[in-house]
Amino acid sequence: MAEGTKDQKEDKSDKFKIPSSVLDISKDNTYPNPTQDLPYLQPSKLAQELIDSANVEIENPDLIRILNESAISTTPLAVGYRATIFLGQWPLSYESSETSTNWEYQKINTNYFDNRGATSPNKIYYKQEMQKQVRGGLTAEIESAEEVKKMMLIEAAKRSNLPLSFKTIIGGGTKKEQMYNVPAKKLGYLYAYAPAVNEKGKVTYGEVYLVLKGSKKRIVVKNVTHQGIGAWIPIQDHISFGYLVTDTPR
Repeated sequence: MAEGTKDQKEDKSDKFKIPSSVLDISKDNTYPNPTQDLPYLQPSKLAQELIDSANVEIENPDLIRILNESAISTTPLAVGYRATIFLGQWPLSYESSETSTNWEYQKINTNYFDNRGATSPNKIYYKQEMQKQVRGGLTAEIESAEEVKKMMLIEAAKRSNLPLSFKTIIGGGTKKEQMYNVPAKKLGYLYAYAPAVNEKGKVTYGEVYLVLKGSKKRIVVKNVTHQGIGAWIPIQDHISFGYLVTDTPR
């Protein structure tokens, strides 16, 4: 059992290991992307009590925020006091089934050098020709999409340990000094790609009720449903490179 657990951890580590062809441009990017703050909220004592009382798991940061902002005063003498408050239909939690990486999610730039008329090698390096915005998103329409995206972002970032954001920008003029050799009589093409994580799983929805009975308070969730969903989430401030040497133009 111990060996199997160790192998699983190593497999997970290798799965999200950044290849040598992928470079961090956070210090080189001419467009300063804001740091993506994951929308996780620490539940208050009251909110945690209510979450623990629910009959299904609750992870939605927006619902937790509402519970954090709630104040409920009850007294042991409130015999016979009853109230049921409908808090709405919510996406309650997200369960991941697969997290994978596509290091060439979207091509963002091409640099080339024509060395066909030369008798000696030359060099080429990456320089972003135009500003490029790379967006991710859900793979299908789904209820409460923005809240679902937040939960998927939290889970994908936790599983991959990569800097993720549904939008990242590569500024024009961004460059890396790493050189690629273009032999004599050849053309060199340097392709740049924005990588992304593909997240797949299911969302649990339900109608949320706050039930008060005397001095007791709890959350009850009714009409629970599940829906499968996927998302592409770009890896912020990283670029994957592919280099091609050829005899003819591409």
